[in-house]
Order: sequence, then structure tokens, then C-alpha cells
Amino acid sequence: MKRLYLIRHAKSSWAEPGLDDFDRPLNHRGQADAPFMGQRLARHGIHPDRIVASPAKRARKTARIIAEAVGVKEKVIDLDAALYMAEIPALLQTIARVADSNEELAVVGHNYGITDLAEWLTGESIGNIPTCGVVAIEFDCPSWSDLKEGSGRLLFFDYPKKHSDRR
Repeated sequence: MKRLYLIRHAKSSWAEPGLDDFDRPLNHRGQADAPFMGQRLARHGIHPDRIVASPAKRARKTARIIAEAVGVKEKVIDLDAALYMAEIPALLQTIARVADSNEELAVVGHNYGITDLAEWLTGESIGNIPTCGVVAIEFDCPSWSDLKEGSGRLLFFDYPKKHSDRR
């Protein structure tokens, strides 16, 4: 049994118009949302064995904050350049390279690829994973390379704005 957590990076800053997209940092909301979502995952007993993230600054930072919140060491984070603005095939290739000994995997990336992959794997209409949104999917298979269209079961879809009472 495998569990995959697809996480869109937290809200990024547009304060520096000339800054390359790859180098955009988290804004104030992103810096608050990432630990909040990490704490929500931790409360539900979610502690990924491995986290694979886009090397873009906003995705790297989101991955580090969530890892800290769920109590996993930063050494479980792998950066994969193929995840930067990746579409379904590149996301699947990255996931398939993860050792099968890892039962729980978190992937921190970008839209539209993250949303497209969640819908493709589950057959569910999600519409859009907002910034710092998390989609949890369970698979009844022994290998990450076994993921196929519709092969996953949606466990939950959570995101910061769903919890307006915290603001």
C-alpha cells in the first residue's frame, strides 16, 4: 500500500518584478500557510518517508517547512529539476524513481501539473489545488512505478483557505 501526498508550493511573492520565476520566495501568507498545513498533516499522523520537491525557491522552502512540521529530517528531501513546472509524464517519472521501500511520499511542485496528476490518478474532479494545498492518494500496489490513470483512491484534499477560522 502506497500513499502519495501531492503538495502545491505555498504562496509566493511578486514583490520584485524583475526576479526570475524560479527564484521567487514565499510571501507572508506562504510563510504562515506552510507550517499550518504541515501541522495539520502531523496531527493526522502523516510523516512521509521521502519528500521530492521542485528546486524552485518557493517549492524548496515549502518542502523544508512541512518536513519540519511533520517531524521528518531535511535529509529525506530530494530536489528534482524535472519537477519545475512539470506535467504528468515528468511527475510520474520522478515518482517512479523513488525507492519502493518508501511507503509514504510527498511531492512538492507547481500547478497545473500537480492538479492534473491528482485528477488523473484518482479520476476525481478537483478543479484546482490552491497554494499549499495537499491531496492525499492511496494506491494498492507494491511499486511507485505501478501508478496508472485512475489507480488511486482520494483520501483527502485540504488547503489553508478551507480553514478561514484560523485567520
